[in-house]
Amino acid sequence: MLADDGEVLYVGKASNLKKRVASYFQRNLSSPKTRALVGSIRSVEITVTHTEAEALILENNLIKALRPRYNILLRDDKSYPYIFLSADDDFPRLGFHRGSKGKKGRYFGPYPNSHAVRESLQLLQKLFGVRQCEDSFYRNRSRPCLQYQIKRCSGPCVGLIESDAYREDVRRTELFLLGKNLEIIDELVRLMEAASGAQRYEEAARLRDQISALRKVQEKQYVSGDQGDVDIVSCHQELGMACIQVLFIRQGRVLGNKSYYPKLPESSDEAEILAAFISQHYLDRTIPDCIVLSHPVADQKVLETVLAEQKGRRVAIATRVRGERARWLAMSNTNAEQALKSRLASRTGMRQRYEALQEALGLDDYPTRMECFDISHTMGEATVASCVVFGPEGPVNSDYRRYNIRAATGGDDYLALAEAVHRRYKRVQQGEGVIPDVLFIDGGKGQLTRVAETLEELQVTGLVLAGVAKGEGRRPGMEKLFLWGHTGPTILPADSPALHLIQQIRDEAHRFAVTGHRQRRGRSRQVSTLEAIPGLGPKRRQVLLKQFGGLRGVTRAGVEDLARIQGISKNLAQRIYDALHLE
Repeated sequence: MLADDGEVLYVGKASNLKKRVASYFQRNLSSPKTRALVGSIRSVEITVTHTEAEALILENNLIKALRPRYNILLRDDKSYPYIFLSADDDFPRLGFHRGSKGKKGRYFGPYPNSHAVRESLQLLQKLFGVRQCEDSFYRNRSRPCLQYQIKRCSGPCVGLIESDAYREDVRRTELFLLGKNLEIIDELVRLMEAASGAQRYEEAARLRDQISALRKVQEKQYVSGDQGDVDIVSCHQELGMACIQVLFIRQGRVLGNKSYYPKLPESSDEAEILAAFISQHYLDRTIPDCIVLSHPVADQKVLETVLAEQKGRRVAIATRVRGERARWLAMSNTNAEQALKSRLASRTGMRQRYEALQEALGLDDYPTRMECFDISHTMGEATVASCVVFGPEGPVNSDYRRYNIRAATGGDDYLALAEAVHRRYKRVQQGEGVIPDVLFIDGGKGQLTRVAETLEELQVTGLVLAGVAKGEGRRPGMEKLFLWGHTGPTILPADSPALHLIQQIRDEAHRFAVTGHRQRRGRSRQVSTLEAIPGLGPKRRQVLLKQFGGLRGVTRAGVEDLARIQGISKNLAQRIYDALHLE
């Protein structure tokens, strides 16, 4: 459908062309979107295809090429990234891959974004030490590189590991990427016990740490035994915007999720949005065995046919699901709703707060990353430091960190802050993170001076350092802001959006520190709680502690993770979880 100047307004398909076109030209059109469209139409062009499937593919290609005003448009059209494991080397390489799959090897994924791939690659480095360097770098080494020195590579480039031992690391890496973590853990537990029995304690400790790291990966609550590849696709619409949330399940493992915010014409409903998304998103891409949708869509059979032709085998589209898939769908629905609410909020209040903070601090640029430290302890006992991170959309929970303070005694907050800041930014200087634009400290001039000295020692520069001191009576709105390099305090009005953002960051750091402190202080009580659980005898406790690498691992595990251990029933797993998570 074209406008007077030849602009393509809308692209659609129809099995019955006369009925479909006539539906637009009626006297009483209920949809404002359709009325606006029809008012602009000056001509209609028609292409005849052999099948409905061909029509769907053509519609998808035309929408992507022409981007009509009245079609639902998917903005992010990049291909998904994968993890690639080469197959033509004596010492195979792991790496990031996006695009055509022309190289010989195995491809694992797809992952929701490049960050998820790099995070997985970083984890695999720590777990198995398989090389990730480019072949040109690998073949020209005469001594091991930094990755070997920090124990993230086993040094195959200079012969520091035998080929058979390296192949074992590659095999475990493949099992990990296929979701067979329990198989690896069982194997490592046997090796750890054998090493311990032979008094090879350093090897046993290394295997223990490997088991603990693997268990941390198992902490997601929604892991399932379902071995298929499934995408869970949810849509939530509010205030003229929509969020499509895709949850990626591969070999029973949740790889992550990705949010899309399509451009919408007026009066689009969720079913229409999802139908447009499926046709634009999955054609010419890797297709899972099953796609679970939050709303039923029209032309479901046609979509299944086209996707099956592209995949080479049957693809199911479902909306009514049970068991684990129902739980995944509920999680995806919640994520879609929360992501849209967050985006709506960030477009108004959050943007205003950041702009006000930029002005209040005299920053040249809009701050894109801010961090804040706080200290929590009870009369010097179990001191914990927290570091929270905020970006343009608000809290960046994945970058939060806690530090169990070792050096400070007797409640010395100055020394505790210095230790936490030193530990964090030493890692940043080593390439594990980024320098923030603004660093807040919960404290006054004394704490600020100590942190500034620590940063100077580490040669960390280029950030704004500010202390947030509680005002008179510790009342909100009375805070004093001390900027490093300025003589007196800055006092912002109680209704200042900049102050509200600072309070939010400071309060989040305080909450995160207090939670960590309470957990650390209560660990001794948790041991007795574990021993007091009915039905959990000494042998089962020993198995749990071995499988999860200690009490902390057991405490962090979800009910599904606990129930997968031999001898632990679902009911007993629930009792263990409840006992370790009492408020």
